[in-house]
This record gives sequence, C-alpha cells and structure tokens, in this order.
Amino acid sequence: MLEKGQGNATCVCSSASRKDANMYPTALTQLARGNPFSAPLFSLQKVEEPQQSLHGQRTRRLAAAATAEEDISCAFGSSKYYALCGFGGILSCGITHTAVVPLDLVKCRLQVDPDKYKSIASGFSVTIREDGVRGLAKGWAPTFIGYSMQGLCKFGLYEVFKVVYGDLLGEENSYLWRTSLYLAASASAEFFADIALAPMEAAKVRIQTKPGYANNLRQCVPKMFAEEGVWAFYKGLVPLWMRQIPYTMMKFSCFERTVELLYKYAVPKPRSECSKSEQLVVTFVAGYIAGVFCAIVSHPADSVVSVLNKESGSTAGQVLKKLGPKGVWKGLVARIIMIGTLTALQWFIYDSVKVYFRMPRPPPPEMPESLKRKLGLTE
Repeated sequence: MLEKGQGNATCVCSSASRKDANMYPTALTQLARGNPFSAPLFSLQKVEEPQQSLHGQRTRRLAAAATAEEDISCAFGSSKYYALCGFGGILSCGITHTAVVPLDLVKCRLQVDPDKYKSIASGFSVTIREDGVRGLAKGWAPTFIGYSMQGLCKFGLYEVFKVVYGDLLGEENSYLWRTSLYLAASASAEFFADIALAPMEAAKVRIQTKPGYANNLRQCVPKMFAEEGVWAFYKGLVPLWMRQIPYTMMKFSCFERTVELLYKYAVPKPRSECSKSEQLVVTFVAGYIAGVFCAIVSHPADSVVSVLNKESGSTAGQVLKKLGPKGVWKGLVARIIMIGTLTALQWFIYDSVKVYFRMPRPPPPEMPESLKRKLGLTE
C-alpha cells in the first residue's frame, strides 16, 4: 500500500517555476491517473528516504485487498507474512483446482479428442458411460499436489516481488506505474511456480487423456519415467509458461485494478466502513471478472499443453500446427466457466486466510501526498 503522507519528497524549484507548474494541474493529473504502463513525461526525484516502521520494513505497500490496521499478527513484509501468504496460496490453488477436476477432465478431453467429445455435456456423458462416476475424478492427486506447490510459489513470491520491485521504483513511481508493477511481480512469481507445477501437470494430463495408460499417480509416474526419463515431466514446461504467465499476469493485475475500481465506483460506502464479509464479497466479484479474462488470454497455450502431454515425442510447434487456428480454441466455454469460478474462489480463500490469521491487508493504493503536492493538488 502507499501510505498517505509517507515520504517527504520535495520539488526543488523557484517561485516562477511553481507558478508555471500550477497553470497545468489538470493535464498532469490526467497523465498520472491514466498512464499506468508507460513512464510519465516528468521525472520525480526523492530527496529523503521514506519513514521506517518499527520492524525495519518500509511502510509502502501496494495491495488490493482491504485491511484492518489494528490487531495484526505479523508485520507487513516479514518472514511470517510471506510464509502465511504461501500457505494461503497452497489452500487457494490446491483446493480449488481439485474441486473442478471433473470439469478439467472433460475440458482436456475436448481439446485432445474433439471427434469423440463434441461438447461439455457429451464429454460428461461419455466419461460416465465408459468409466462411471468415479472416472470424473481421474487425476485428482497430481492436481492437488501440483497446484498446491504452484499456489505456494505464485502467491508467496508475488508478495515478495511486489515489495522488491516497489522498493526499486520508489513510492511515487510505484503508484504511477502500479499496473506495470503488478504485471512484473506476477510474471516473475509464475516463472518459478510453473517449474514446481510441470511434473504433476504432465502426469495429470496423461492420466486424464490416455485411457488405460494409468489409473492413478502411483502407476503413472514410474511409467512416464521409464518411457521418456525426466524429460517426460518437463517437456511441457515452455508451453506451460506460455499458458500460465499471461494467465497470472492478467489474474493479478486485473484483480488488483478491478478491486480498486469497485471500491471507487461500485461500493456505496468507503472501504474503511465495509465489514470483513463485505470486503470478501468485493474480492470474490473482482476475482471472477479477472478469471474470465485469464481464461481467454491463456486458452490457446492450454490446448497445446493438453495435446503435448498426451502424445509422446511431439513438440509444441508440431501440436500448434496440427490444431490450427480453430483447434486451439476448443473447450473455451468450459474453461471460462472453470477458470472464472476457480479464480474467484482462489482470491476469496486467499483473502479469507489473511483475515483468519489477522495479517496486514492494505487497502487499494492512493496517491502519495508528495506526488499530490508536485501535481498541484494540495495547497
């Protein structure tokens, strides 16, 4: 979060230059508010370091979820804070992905065998007819393990990189470039999260899309290793990055900015007056909106990953050529339903963990007082 009044950056200029600067406060304000990706057309220099908290951490914080400053269990940016964020990520990703395994199974089969599984309803019908109701749970173990590890890295490292990059930018630039900050932090976190996810994702897809190959994780892993070695578990890593990094960048940046807009334009009272349950409702709505966009931007790569992990010896380029422009969008409706619900629940669980453990939950960022003075917004 960007604490109001934090940082005492001053603009060193003459009385004449102050007079000129005050002639264009509206243009500068529009530039600051409407330019999240590219650099502002003026440079901001910080004369003094921002204040330090009692725990030695800078109090600048960029986060979208709401907070209650009183009665917190740990300092923002402490080791305990990051550990609990990682634990929240384990619960949010592990539980939600496992809960939607039946839909994920049908989605994968639509992608790899569209002639047999022609629609979502057809996919469920054929699967139940051939494997019974228990067949819909195929791949639950690698899903739970893999996405729990991914959640640990995704959410935990996102919080770390957000603070690290925020410190590098400084308080004022962190506010002006906050969308870029969210994008960079989430992409960095997902890079490592996918390395943790890749082996279990490969096993999951093999179990779900190759009938008779293996019934469970204990059968699948030794068989894959015997056939292709360690490469079997990481051959889908690059297309996994192609799928997950854009997905996560959209997931975090869209969520953070949507929460900011909801509190500003949709919620009828200030965030500070909202109860914890009302704040969590905002979290859920923003998560669902972000999830829809996540599903769209990452679906072509998801189709490639599904086919690649089913077929031995194939490359991402070969699979992409085989699927064609239309084939990569097979199963999109199922994935929008799955990812929208899943992303909303993930943010809801993650924020609930923060509430339960009384963690710092900073409100949406606000323009620093020092920047307001430079833009002529304060006397």
